[in-house]
Amino acid sequence: MTVRAVISGGAAAVFIALGAVASEAPDRSLRPESRPASQPLVGPESSLQASQDTVLAPVIEGVSDAADAVADVVVGIVADAAAVGITGTGGTEDEVVAMAVSADLLTVTPVPLAGPDLPALAPRIRPLSDQVIAAAARVETDPVFSPDASLRPSDRPETLMEKVLFGKRKKRKGSVCGDIDIQGEKVGNYGKGGGCYIADAVRVKSVSGVRLSSSALMTCKTAEALNTWVDKAVQPAFSKQVVELKVAAHYACRTRNNRAGAKLSEHAKGRAIDISAFTLKNGKQVTVLNDWGRGKYGKALAKSHAKACGIFGTVLGPRSDGYHRDHFHLDTANYRSGAYCR
Repeated sequence: MTVRAVISGGAAAVFIALGAVASEAPDRSLRPESRPASQPLVGPESSLQASQDTVLAPVIEGVSDAADAVADVVVGIVADAAAVGITGTGGTEDEVVAMAVSADLLTVTPVPLAGPDLPALAPRIRPLSDQVIAAAARVETDPVFSPDASLRPSDRPETLMEKVLFGKRKKRKGSVCGDIDIQGEKVGNYGKGGGCYIADAVRVKSVSGVRLSSSALMTCKTAEALNTWVDKAVQPAFSKQVVELKVAAHYACRTRNNRAGAKLSEHAKGRAIDISAFTLKNGKQVTVLNDWGRGKYGKALAKSHAKACGIFGTVLGPRSDGYHRDHFHLDTANYRSGAYCR
């Protein structure tokens, strides 16, 4: 107990020196070796040399030559302490420290353990994460979160699979032009001569799930364009509410606008179809004649008309002329200058 302050000062010097020589012995561990079980603890009755050997030896052992030099300094401090009478077993630890300080053998610098500028040493409680809270609130019987329940979905009932496969087979059987979304029947070559002729004609009943009010005779190219228009333009414009297209005209062996002496119409070649109205799921029928330019349905008609341009070669509506004030004329004629849309 008498030499504890002196040894403490010496040990502090040792640890400071260890930091200075760490770069010279990077592969040596600074951690002291465990005390052998046969070695007794240091007590007040132990001699100064025994205290030195017991306390300093585990720290100094295995360190570089520089650390050994520091140990010699500590031994010198202990010897000086003995020379000035700071030995024996009498007096408290504070008295020994005071005597060492007065003899210029030890410098004591107070180190505050706490203060307003020092961080609190007590650890903060870690906040609960959302996962921990969710796990705590989990209902054990809930099949979604229960650890005993598999997240893998159950197999579909065989009846449902059979129904889906049968529906696809049925649609594929009734499809034309190599597209399952174009339902109808093959007609083959059709016409009366004089230019009114369709090679490999098909009679279309529905496109993209939207039925035609009456089956329409046309070429596959026209059927494909009609299917694309309904899927990419009409349904998006009407929020996917259209269930039927009102067919005003399809194949007909006639001239343009039925005028005498005019060129043969695209209708006579199976390349055209006229649409006059759109029936919605709620039963509402939106007509070109009554709803064009009026309200939300007028906007839907305008979008459908505008997006038809490019899908079809010719697109005519209420703004083109009086002949088309009540329907959209759509045909797949090819023009060198590009699509003709009015």
